[in-house]
Amino acid sequence: MNLRPLADRVIVKRVDSETKTASGIVIPDAAAEKPDQGEVLAVGPGKRNDKGELAALTVKVGDRVLFGKYSGQTVKVGGDELLVMKEDDLFAVVEK
Repeated sequence: MNLRPLADRVIVKRVDSETKTASGIVIPDAAAEKPDQGEVLAVGPGKRNDKGELAALTVKVGDRVLFGKYSGQTVKVGGDELLVMKEDDLFAVVEK
């Protein structure tokens, strides 16, 4: 990947959502919602606090995260659709 996020930004790739419900009903692509989970591909160095010290981010590459459906800025890189967003836009890390 040729993107290096700055400050407290992270680059996330959406994880495909399920195309079938628990009861076995197939959801067509037109009716499917945007997934609100993704995998962190890159993280910035962190944000400077009031004292000028660099505060590292709490997420790391490879984390699976939850975010808002309309969070971040969409960019296309090498045919992949990625999201660039601030760490504040992330809601949670999904533990395995």
